[in-house]
Amino acid sequence: MKILSVNAGSSSLKFTLFEMPEEKELISGVFEKIGLKDSFYTIKFDGEKIKKEVSLPSHNEAFELLMKELVDNKIIDDYAEIKGVGHRVAQGGAYFDKSVLATDENIDIVSKLSQIAPLHNPAAVIGIKAAKKVIPDATQTLVFDTSFHQTIDEVNYMYAVPYEWYTKLNVRKYGFHGTSHKYVSMKANEILGRNDTKLITCHIGNGASISAVLNGKCIDTSMGLTPNAGLMMGSRCGDIDASIVSYVAECENLTASEVNTKLNKESGLLGISGVSSDSRDIEEGINNGDERCILAQKMYVKRIVDYIASYYVELGGCDAIIFTAGVGENSISTRKQILDKLSVLGVKIDEERNNIRGKETLITADNSKIPAYIIPTNEELMIATDTYNLTK
Repeated sequence: MKILSVNAGSSSLKFTLFEMPEEKELISGVFEKIGLKDSFYTIKFDGEKIKKEVSLPSHNEAFELLMKELVDNKIIDDYAEIKGVGHRVAQGGAYFDKSVLATDENIDIVSKLSQIAPLHNPAAVIGIKAAKKVIPDATQTLVFDTSFHQTIDEVNYMYAVPYEWYTKLNVRKYGFHGTSHKYVSMKANEILGRNDTKLITCHIGNGASISAVLNGKCIDTSMGLTPNAGLMMGSRCGDIDASIVSYVAECENLTASEVNTKLNKESGLLGISGVSSDSRDIEEGINNGDERCILAQKMYVKRIVDYIASYYVELGGCDAIIFTAGVGENSISTRKQILDKLSVLGVKIDEERNNIRGKETLITADNSKIPAYIIPTNEELMIATDTYNLTK
């Protein structure tokens, strides 16, 4: 059965087509600058990468071109071969604790939640409607970044703010990257050979979050009402004193919205280093003796260690620490700095094992009290798996 995983942004459309249940990736790609000038798309299959510059007025045209590529490259003979389309949705609020069918009612809920996810949910709805128009006979599903975190208890998801903000405005922690945390925690349990585990999963990329997973269920996570909570990230500030917003707004004559934009797009590694939001550029700056890059990396690592230590206590121990996503899978030096700081917990890195990028492997010594693993994430496959289960 062919299942299409889709991640629609306001001006982009990422996709991967799988043969399920074999979990075989057939083709993947991304359409970029949709609705803008100089739009283009790239596709990857059979070890080749092809880029084409085309006009993409809307997501409808992107989906139509996507289906044409599938036919032209003989991946499908007919649109009817696509049995399911799984859509990544950032914010499902407290409504969804699992993936669901993309019914009109569920799509309406996603639209209403745009109030607390204005950058993500509207784009997802556009992608869903475009897919339904171009591939009307396929089963369409919604796979939420937030659903894996709906097992978190209220003591962990509530904020110490007026209770009415929760009841009237839905102000609470929701968490994100749930599809990734779910995927790597399942993989970790397979490696460990059991399900009664205490895991700390570290999704560390340009956006980053850490989760405490007990027996396969999330009990806490670092992101909050929005993705700009918890860890210091590429361009996001993470946890800060809330009064900074009003203070800076008053001093710089900015609106709260303008300050929020700076906290999301001009902070984190970028804000401290003044160089880049990309960890690779920060590492290059460190190698060149750039003091601000050195400071940015120290702050970045410290906040990761703080959350791991906190979740170690909350879980009452830990059976494994998992590194995933762009930095977690590929930054040898960042993983080493994190694990070295965790030596007080009996963590012992094996530098030879850690000298690897993007492969599933153990990176701690045999006598480490807590093993640490790299487990490459595959959110697209997780979306396809949930969609397959709702389609078959």
